[in-house]
This record gives sequence, structure tokens and C-alpha cells, in this order.
Amino acid sequence: MSPAPLMLSVFSTFAVGGPQVRFAQLVAGLGASWRHAVIVMDGRLGCRERLPPEADVTFPEIAFRKGEMLANAFRFRGALKTLKPDLLVTYNWGTIEWAMANALPLVRQVHVEDGFGPEERDRQIPRRVWMRRLLLRRATVVLPSRRLKAIARDIWRLPPARLRYIPNGIDLSRFTPRDRAVLPPVPVIGTVAALRPEKNLARLVRAFASVRALRPARLAIVGDGPERAALEALARELGLVDDVLFHGHQPEPASLFSGFDLFALSSDTEQMPLSVLEAMAAGLPVAATDVGDVRLMLAPENAPTVVPRDTAALAGAMTRLLLDDTLRRDAGSANRAKAEREYNEHLMVDAYARVFASPG
Repeated sequence: MSPAPLMLSVFSTFAVGGPQVRFAQLVAGLGASWRHAVIVMDGRLGCRERLPPEADVTFPEIAFRKGEMLANAFRFRGALKTLKPDLLVTYNWGTIEWAMANALPLVRQVHVEDGFGPEERDRQIPRRVWMRRLLLRRATVVLPSRRLKAIARDIWRLPPARLRYIPNGIDLSRFTPRDRAVLPPVPVIGTVAALRPEKNLARLVRAFASVRALRPARLAIVGDGPERAALEALARELGLVDDVLFHGHQPEPASLFSGFDLFALSSDTEQMPLSVLEAMAAGLPVAATDVGDVRLMLAPENAPTVVPRDTAALAGAMTRLLLDDTLRRDAGSANRAKAEREYNEHLMVDAYARVFASPG
């Protein structure tokens, strides 16, 4: 019996984040139909703990030198010849050198683009546009948001026939909605995010300070990252040490959602954030900045609390949800219903399986 085909997936990092968590879901959902090799450019393997223990996944190490794009492309082309994968899957801009290595195709390629860092929050960097336009034309490009698909079509000018919109999905069974019609004396506003600049959690802490001035509440921040020390200092500066709780990295944050009374997203840039889908699955109302596909993801009942990237606007959205029992209840239940209809993990896995199995 011949072995399953080999999928080589390349990540700039395998720290816990949306693309990495989704990859773990896909590995589990695809089962024995693929073997997996994962190359991680920065050596960080935090999301390895999310992979199913029975999965056939290896982590080859490939030597390269940061900043030597052309030389790295030659190194990576040699790695492709050695590993001989049946499919190359690259993730986001940080793996573009692998697309360069495969410019004269050695293997069929799927490229997954999840979004941008803070440097591309407001405008595309021309050099990156041109490289994507040149290097991804022969790849199948998967986009989890409608906004990204429009960018790939209209700005990168990739062939529309090569583009696939596949929304993220989650295991709904991990989340049990509860009745949030009546708030506890001290409600909890929760967020789950990597503590990085583009998440702009300082905006959330400042917005929470305005909410806290009106009524008792707590802010629970789940996640870790380079911004943590600055955020802790900001909470001290604003007199919120006892009200802002830093839970750090949690391997399985699903259970924490049941303790939230509403969810908040304060990002400057997103596309289809997994944390918002998890909040929807938990039946939570959401106060969010209007970024990426967030407004389209959420149920229409939640639209009043999707606001501009502004501290006062976010504070107003959170306050409105805390004060309006009907809005909070209706938005939460409608979010759960929409997650059940459109964002079930099985729908996502089936869509990716078809793309991975396609001959081109």
C-alpha cells in the first residue's frame, strides 16, 4: 500500500495564531489522507500542542539567512527537490521566498493569505504587491475573507479562476451558549488575542477605563505577546490593576468564553478573526472595530456595536451592550445561529480538502 501524499506547509511562525490553529483543525479533519511536513521560519512551535497526537506530522529544519531573499529561494528550491512533496502550501507574506523557489514549478502550490501586519494596515506596499502578482499567478490562492479576495483580484491582479474564498470554521461543540439576558453585578468583558501591535489592545484598555468609570466591570485579556508589559503598565497608570485580568496564553481558551458577558475586538487590522467566530459560537454579543470582514461575519443584530477604530466609539459600543439587555441577548443568540449555519468546522475542512485534492 502506497503512503499518503505529502503536504509541505510553510509558516513564518508556528506560534499560536489563527492560521496555525486552523492548520491543526485541518490536520485533524483530513485524517490519514495526507502526511504533513511543516517548515517554520522562526523556529517557534507553540501551536504544535494543538496538533492531534496521532497525526503524521514532521518538522524539518531548513537553514536560511534572513534578508537574503534570492539566496534563500535557491536554498528552498533545493529543499523542495529533496523533500519531494506532492503539494506545497505557503502561508502569508512571510513565506514568499518559497513561492519564489517554486516560480519555475516543481510542485503544485496553494497559497493561503490571512491578512497583513501593521505595516500594511492602511495601504499595500508596492514591492509586495508586485511580488505577489508575479509569484502567485500559478498558485491556487485561498482567502478567508471577502475583502482579501477583492484585494487579490483587484490590486494583486491574480487570475480570478485561481482564487478561492473559504471562510474559517470552528468546532461548535466546544462552546455552550448560556443565557446572558441578566448581567451579574460585575460583568466580564473578554478578549482573546495575541498581544501584538496590530491588535491595539491599548485601545481596548483605554476604552474599558471609560466603561469602568460608569459601572463595575472587569476586562479579561487572554493571550500573550510582546505588548504584555506595556499593557500591564497602562492598566496600572489608569488605576485598573484590580479590574484588568491578564490570563496569558491558554492552550484551550474555549472554556473561558463561558465566563464572558460580552466579547471585544480592538484591532487595527483583521480579516476573519478566529476569536470572533469563537465568541459567536459561545453566543456572545460583540463590540468590535470595523475591520476586515468582521461586520459581515457577525449577525445583523450585532451591527450597532461594530464601530470605527476609535477608543471612544469602542467604549460606547461596550457600554451600550452592558446597558441594553435586549440588544445583548438578541445579538448573542443571532451570532450563535449564524455560526451554526455558516462557520461549522466541517464546512471549512471539506472546502480545503477539495482545494488540496484538486489537480490544479
